[in-house]
Amino acid sequence: MAKKSFAIVLSGCGVFDGSEIHEAVMTMLAVDQHNCTYKIFAPDIEQTQTVNHFTKETTNEKRSVLAESARIARGEIKPLSEYKVADFDGIIFPGGFGAAKNLSTFATEGDKCKVNSDVEKAIRETHKANKPIGALCIAPVVIARVLGNVQITIGSDDGTAKTIEKMGGTHENTKRGEVKVDKKNKVVTTPCYMLDSTIKHIHEGAYNLVKAMIKL
Repeated sequence: MAKKSFAIVLSGCGVFDGSEIHEAVMTMLAVDQHNCTYKIFAPDIEQTQTVNHFTKETTNEKRSVLAESARIARGEIKPLSEYKVADFDGIIFPGGFGAAKNLSTFATEGDKCKVNSDVEKAIRETHKANKPIGALCIAPVVIARVLGNVQITIGSDDGTAKTIEKMGGTHENTKRGEVKVDKKNKVVTTPCYMLDSTIKHIHEGAYNLVKAMIKL
């Protein structure tokens, strides 16, 4: 049997302005632990914001989402515009504020947010092909904005849950390491650092997410 292959979409490097690094790495580890393969993608765009992760203050630096994501990918990365749904069995979006700032404008516009065109295309084409979509932490809001009527989780944050419902989605509270599986839409989500989690819980959530995606 051929190994399953997943596309992993990053949004930069670092929790405050890009991909949450633990979530990105644990997603790669989970895919590997299930004897599957992955390729990494990111939009070829400028970051919306750059944050000094030591002081947690915004800086005037201009950074590339693709170039920053390449740090996590060890240079093995492609622009998301080159993603071809036929080459993969599913697509996964780790969290971090980059999902809400670079992949979308959720951080500033909430339920009225816009989604990057390459991100939206990748989600819609994967959904149309009836292949599973995974999202961790805050990234499920991007899936909800694109697909609308989906069942997802970001943990138990009431404010974010209400915003998801405004976008047409249904939110279900979950605990650390748990996943929500929308079998109809083949969408799998897990809360990760949206809850008070440790890296152990991040691995557990990523592992369970990939396991659920494989079943779909």
